[in-house]
Amino acid sequence: MALDLVSYLLIALVIILHIVVLGFVFNKQPKKINGKHVVVTGGSSGIGLWAAIECFQRGANVTIVARNPKILDEAKTEIEKHRINEDQKIYVKSLDLGKGYDVIEAGLKEIEKEMNLPIYMLINCAGLAICGVVEDVSVQDAKLMMDVNYYGSFYATRYVLPKMKAAGDGIIVLTSSQAALLGIYGYGPYAATKFALRGLAETIHMEASHIGVNVTLALPCDTDTPGFEREELSKPQETKLISSSGGLMKPADVAKRLVNDALKGNFFSVYGLESHILSILCVGMAPWTGVYINILQILLLSPLRLVSFFIRGNFNSIIKKCASDKVKKE
Repeated sequence: MALDLVSYLLIALVIILHIVVLGFVFNKQPKKINGKHVVVTGGSSGIGLWAAIECFQRGANVTIVARNPKILDEAKTEIEKHRINEDQKIYVKSLDLGKGYDVIEAGLKEIEKEMNLPIYMLINCAGLAICGVVEDVSVQDAKLMMDVNYYGSFYATRYVLPKMKAAGDGIIVLTSSQAALLGIYGYGPYAATKFALRGLAETIHMEASHIGVNVTLALPCDTDTPGFEREELSKPQETKLISSSGGLMKPADVAKRLVNDALKGNFFSVYGLESHILSILCVGMAPWTGVYINILQILLLSPLRLVSFFIRGNFNSIIKKCASDKVKKE
């Protein structure tokens, strides 16, 4: 996105302050998951696959869940390459996460039985994006996104949450998006599903963190995954221009940060400067999960609010220009 001098100076301030506080943040040691059971939905490709690999490299037993059995088997072979001990288990389960709670409950019970291990960490990565202005996205596609993106995560989380509460320990990751922080042209129904996940994450944190259950809300920006390639097919030009400013991240890098943040008990998991800025701007009443991070948010919220005026102005300029170009073509 086009930024003026004031914006660049304020962003430089963000970088400097990050450098100062990150030393403190890194002192927070991640939990160990060697020998624990991690379930990753959407684990056959993209961020989900690399999250499964990251957990496997840390000694966890891993189950990946997705719809396509062939791709699941290919993913299992890839995960196997990262084995660190002979006792680790890998299991794959074909499930359609949008089919209803009974289906997910039965599937997760089968997973626990086959692995002979309770689920210690659930990483919800399954999702899809169908873009378009609100009136151009069909009702059926809007419902499909809600079924997969929100209910798919809700069903799996609903199953593990009481078990984790009873155990007094457990980790839940809800993979949302930058679209959970602000509404973006062309992302309307998709953003609604991601905003819903943020609400779910904040509620679970309030209900279960005092018992020992941690929840992390992952807010990845554009990441080079098969899902992103499909998403590009339906994106309006305005959406492409607005979202391209943050660059395209590698799924392995995003997944590594996601897993590390979850094991450290961080509520937000963000990757990249733009994501950090947005998470600070849109922090609202999100949980306090680190003294230094929250001091940073307090210090920067006001100046970054000023930056946001320029950012929104740039977005509006893009939309107006695209509208003008369409008129000229007609």
